Amino acid sequence: MIVLVAAGGLATASPEPLAAQQLEVTLPEAVRRALDVQPAVVQARGAVTNAGWQKRAAYGAFLPTVSLTSTASRQNDTTVGGIGVKIPPGIYTYNTGLTASVDLFTGFKRLASYRNADATEDAADAGLANQRYQVTAATQQLFFTALADEELVRVAQAQVQRAQEERQISVNKFQAGAATRSDTLTSTVDLGNAQLALLQAQANLATAQANLARQIGVDGTVRAVPDSQLPALPDTTGLRAAALQQAPAVTQATAQERAASASTWTSRSQFWPKLTATYNTSSQGLTQPWNGFDSPTQKNLNRFTIGLSWTLFDGFTREQAVAQSSVSLDVARAQTADTRRQLSAQLTQQLAATFTGHAQIGITGANVVAAAEALRVQQERYRLGAATLLDLLTAEANLTQAQVNQVQARYNYLISRAQVEALVGHAL
Repeated sequence: MIVLVAAGGLATASPEPLAAQQLEVTLPEAVRRALDVQPAVVQARGAVTNAGWQKRAAYGAFLPTVSLTSTASRQNDTTVGGIGVKIPPGIYTYNTGLTASVDLFTGFKRLASYRNADATEDAADAGLANQRYQVTAATQQLFFTALADEELVRVAQAQVQRAQEERQISVNKFQAGAATRSDTLTSTVDLGNAQLALLQAQANLATAQANLARQIGVDGTVRAVPDSQLPALPDTTGLRAAALQQAPAVTQATAQERAASASTWTSRSQFWPKLTATYNTSSQGLTQPWNGFDSPTQKNLNRFTIGLSWTLFDGFTREQAVAQSSVSLDVARAQTADTRRQLSAQLTQQLAATFTGHAQIGITGANVVAAAEALRVQQERYRLGAATLLDLLTAEANLTQAQVNQVQARYNYLISRAQVEALVGHAL
């Protein structure tokens, strides 16, 4: 009995020094911190950056390629250079050239590449939005779990307090000869069970606070600061139809399908000829480039070239590329359709959980009131000897379970509501 009472004192007092050292965060602050540190969001931001440069490169394919070359050389024997004069040994000759080249026609490859890059950028933007809402939902779930566990600790503390009072009543009645020793032993066991439940609730709270701290990038544990207002039921009018068209997951899958479609045109461009225009100007002689190109010892050459290349047969490599891109397009179309079906199914599930959780809040609240009144009646009846200790313990257990159900109903509603927001891609 002494051990159980001492354990109860430790279970009640242990959270106080820890709570004083904890960082406290609100839900908006927790979400902001999580979006800054979560690897999934960081990776999605990187994908957006890469897609942006891919689009710039696809646009740059329409522009000419310009290159500058310059060399200086000398030999240990007399030579006749490109300028038509003898060059003594040890004399430097300089060669400077500027080349500009542009593809005039590539079989529509550049246009298909640009369409692919544009769709890839849209997919990356949608992927970032999707990851932001997924991380937000995960953070909200951890935040609400920490709040729920904190309330469950208070429920367990109240259970321990009631168990101590019931034990004291049974001891007083035993000393007065109005109860048996079995009542004191039973009430002592009930007190021990309540203290163990409190220890478990405190362990769950510490775990939840540690998980929340990891989610938002904080070492140790953090305490979630509750919001005093419970949001109302969301308006679901037109929610499903809008989500099936504009949800981030659907937008990402649709953009990936467009990118796959553009890739098929890229592979088909290999069957067309390629037309390229090149202009080159060069200067060779004994004068350094920084001294100009109009010296008698310099030879200047300008060249303009138009080239046509057409691969007539390459061992079915082009056909293989077209077949692979066509398969990828079929897979992308199937994934887009499946994404819509999956979204619809998940939305049905989470909306049902949201409405059920909201209804349970009212029901469990009434159950707590009824259980509290039933416990009060049983306590009076036990004091007067009109009820057994078992009746009292049953009423106490019913009240504890009703309070637990009330806490779980409230936060189940908030978590399911957050899941709906993550699915549709906007706040409700």
